[in-house]
Amino acid sequence: MNRSSGILLPVFSLPSPYGIGCFDSEAYRFVDFLADAGQSYWQILPLGPTGYGDSPYQSYSTFAGSPLYIDLGDFIDRGWLTRQACDEASLRVSPQRVDYERQYEQRYPLLRSAFEKGRDAHDPALEDFKNQSPWLGDYALFMALKDAHGGAPWYEWTTDLQQRDPQALSKARHDLKESIAFHTFLQYHFHRQWHALKDYANQHGIRIIGDIPIYVALDSADVWAHPSLFQLDEGLKPRAVAGCPPDGFSPDGQLWGNPLYDWPTHAATGYAWWIKRLHHCFSLYDVVRIDHFRGFDEYYAIPYGDSTAKNGHWEKGPGMDLFHAVNETLGDKEVIAEDLGYTTDSVRALLKDSGFPGMKVLQFAFDGRDSSGSDHLPHKYTENCVAYTGTHDNQTLAAWLETITENEREQIKGYLCDRFTPRHLLSRSLIALLMRSPAHLCIIPMQDFLGLGDESRINTPGTTGGNWQWRMSAGSTCGSLSREICYMTRLFGRQSKSHSI
Repeated sequence: MNRSSGILLPVFSLPSPYGIGCFDSEAYRFVDFLADAGQSYWQILPLGPTGYGDSPYQSYSTFAGSPLYIDLGDFIDRGWLTRQACDEASLRVSPQRVDYERQYEQRYPLLRSAFEKGRDAHDPALEDFKNQSPWLGDYALFMALKDAHGGAPWYEWTTDLQQRDPQALSKARHDLKESIAFHTFLQYHFHRQWHALKDYANQHGIRIIGDIPIYVALDSADVWAHPSLFQLDEGLKPRAVAGCPPDGFSPDGQLWGNPLYDWPTHAATGYAWWIKRLHHCFSLYDVVRIDHFRGFDEYYAIPYGDSTAKNGHWEKGPGMDLFHAVNETLGDKEVIAEDLGYTTDSVRALLKDSGFPGMKVLQFAFDGRDSSGSDHLPHKYTENCVAYTGTHDNQTLAAWLETITENEREQIKGYLCDRFTPRHLLSRSLIALLMRSPAHLCIIPMQDFLGLGDESRINTPGTTGGNWQWRMSAGSTCGSLSREICYMTRLFGRQSKSHSI
């Protein structure tokens, strides 16, 4: 990567008239803002369809996209929906928060209406999409079966469907062909609209950083269609699940509940599934950030059924074997390794051997103690890293500066060699500090540029409810802000080469 910078903003956080950010004109307007601000990257969160808890890291498919991001205005323009019907759905309960329950209850009837009107439209690209998407058949059938079972997870279906009995699947494809066609329709238009937006971004010098979880959800088309790739018993129940061990912040550890990969089986296939997954990701994004990178070195296995992560243990992951196989098939690809948390020498060795840049988070550099040895202090960054003020799991800078101790705040001012800057201006000083660091790439959450507080936090780890909801107010991306960001970007040598000066 060249010396550059970008902004982190989830798609769902964009303004929109229908209750959730999507691929509409506001998304294109945000790309224009990024270009005007001299940025080179737009980092987003996973785009997959979400289930319970609304977390983009617990998706029904690692290949599919969320229908909630489809631009309804496009369907209005095509004559498949009316503006009146969309307005009457009352999707926009709050301009500041996403109401996922209302989205599911009110948006899907609109999408079905669009499907009924648009299903017969002659579009050769739809057939091409079907032929080029080997994951689509299993996913559409999976979603049709979920609908037929009232949303129940696949492991609560009848045994013949759980175990994918050929006759049961053939009957389901016949009986549910309308529902299968509907979910196929949604995926086609999701991918069509997303690729149009990505092409627009690329044409304006903005590259997309996508984000993928290392694990997939238990209730997903991926596990249902490929059970042999996961650590499941004969009854298709997980033998162990993923999480993190107890630490000073979480005495019970973190119990994520994702099924673990059967890495010997993956190795025996030449890591074919992972290669297909990453190939698909690189068709959607220019750069891929892989969450929980350390799980490729060692992963934490928790006995299935435990209520905490206390009884877990570490097991060996695939290491560089996986990335050698990916490189041999896909060639060199740009990956950001999320290497945060408990890091061992073997994790550091894997990161070094892979050549991928790791992550540095400014908020982790100051804890009130003597942190002169912290790898998150900007003067210790190497060029081959990606520097963040915070991630989607952190407080915003403004909120963090309000909640840390006075000792920690003094530590920050000491590092800045500035004892006089008032608290409410420290966020800008810290952003500038990060921007002038040696890191080749610097990513700033949009909330930090806007100076917002805890009301705009994306996620609080270990909690359910209230996460993944924040939406940016319309008009936030004003010209004065883009000029301010552009000035700072130019000052510290991170100017997009495509931006005319």
